[in-house]
Amino acid sequence: MRSSGFWLPPVSFPLADSDRYDAAAIARYYRLRPWLVIARLTVIFWNFLGFAWRLFWDQRQQAGDAHLPERAAELRQILTKLGPTFIKAGQALSTRPDLVRVDFLDELTKLQDQLPPFPNDQAFKIMAEELGRPVSQCFEELSPEPIAAASLGQVYKGKLFSGETVAVKVQRPNLLPTLTLDLYLIRWGATWFGSLLPLNLGHDLTLIVDEFGCKLFEEIDYENEGRNAERFAENFRDCPYVKAPKIYWAFSSRHVLTLEWIDGVKLTAATELDQLGIDADAVVKTGVISGLQQLLEFGFFHADPHPGNLFALPSEPRPDGLGCMAYIDFGMMDQLDQLTKETLVDAVVHLINRDYVELAQDFITLGFLTPDSDLAPIIPALESVLGDIMGEKVRDFNFKTITDRFSELMYDYPFRVPAKFALIIRSLVTQEGLALSVNPDFRIVDVAYPYIAKRLLQGESPQLRRRLLEVLVKDGKFRWSRLENLIAIAQNDGGFDLLPTAQMGLQYLFSEEGAYLRNQLLLALTENERLQTEPLQRLWELLRPELEPARVAGHAFNAFVAFSRDRAAAFFPALALESNR
Repeated sequence: MRSSGFWLPPVSFPLADSDRYDAAAIARYYRLRPWLVIARLTVIFWNFLGFAWRLFWDQRQQAGDAHLPERAAELRQILTKLGPTFIKAGQALSTRPDLVRVDFLDELTKLQDQLPPFPNDQAFKIMAEELGRPVSQCFEELSPEPIAAASLGQVYKGKLFSGETVAVKVQRPNLLPTLTLDLYLIRWGATWFGSLLPLNLGHDLTLIVDEFGCKLFEEIDYENEGRNAERFAENFRDCPYVKAPKIYWAFSSRHVLTLEWIDGVKLTAATELDQLGIDADAVVKTGVISGLQQLLEFGFFHADPHPGNLFALPSEPRPDGLGCMAYIDFGMMDQLDQLTKETLVDAVVHLINRDYVELAQDFITLGFLTPDSDLAPIIPALESVLGDIMGEKVRDFNFKTITDRFSELMYDYPFRVPAKFALIIRSLVTQEGLALSVNPDFRIVDVAYPYIAKRLLQGESPQLRRRLLEVLVKDGKFRWSRLENLIAIAQNDGGFDLLPTAQMGLQYLFSEEGAYLRNQLLLALTENERLQTEPLQRLWELLRPELEPARVAGHAFNAFVAFSRDRAAAFFPALALESNR
């Protein structure tokens, strides 16, 4: 085969649409096409040349700090001009304080995932080719212009012949060649120049590029996005306040995704929210709770909850103070394994207990530190960063503050942000920023603490019960104040019902598993060789409003019925079979 005067062996495009990111295959392809590499590298080099010179000159004139905000804004503009790969790379870097200094992190978080739309005739041609029939045979109606355009695709509003209103998402043409060439060049730069950067990662910088490439390839696979949406919806099937759109697979492919139209309002549209009588604070609270559920319960989380991907839905007021909301765009998702979920709860418990030695071990388990890290200097550094989080400044806690504080440690200690946690950080900081834009007085801790407290008090699993013991018992002593604080925090949330929790607690206390807690309670109640009634009196004052006689009697009766049924089933298996029908 001859091309541009050079003989080339027959080489197919590096990654067919059915394949995942493969750095080696991409490198083999572009090594044989140097003219493509040189042309794109020239564009990238030309865009960064002036920026690098001005950055160097600022430092030479010892005026770097004064011009940093200006340079950070300039970098954001350059990344936007260079297109989809660099926009996504900038967004990924905005959650990597181990790679980017804090001055630039703030500006990178402003990167908008938006580009001008591509021509409609190209979009309709892609729809017809992907769906195997003319657009007029797929949709009864289709908006003449896209209603939204992002870096990877654009969206049209349509209507199926069966009557459902849908959103039709179409991927940009020739996206794969653009992404692969840029990824090849970024990886080449990381290979040759990564060692010159002032980073202490403990591994090759190319691994971070590969992590980014893998996530980017998952995001451009619309079939994968559809499966993610269905899995997300299944996780929240019992939550009437969280919705995900239905996927219409008959009108979807790897480059076209047809999904249910969500008729909601963006959380940033204050006027529309007021007109529809939607309580923005209630919807924000739902966003925080559902985000924590994704991380700590389901282990499958939405990593891009920006204002364009979250919609408030009209609903009746709920007793738990939650509003109704919908998630869209499930291209950027990730999965946490059971160990990671449990370690995250461990980290929260150790933060509550101010146990920085154990917290440092949690960072090793989570991959922020390597197993051979010297923890001696890191432990006091953690205490200096997190020491006041559980103190008087607890209401000032926010994830952005923690990210900024950690960024100050990244250059001095061998911290590394694993790919999964880069996405988690992105999710939490983005959602918190959205909440603050709706209500500047919003404090994420006011929602997150009651959720964590309820999870610990309810102790649905042995792992959570063990973590509750870590909070309540320290150095062999039962800490009544911790129990009181947990109950008080949980009561601040309108959806917390104490009686079922108390019932589970009593069942656990008198079980074989609860022997250790029984012993600790007896020791605490007879401390100093006298009966300690003061803690019980404080607990009674805290719980008395919840213990209405009618409610207590109802729960006692239900517990007795359940106990009787279980005992009867143990002696009469046939009865158990009949009751389950």
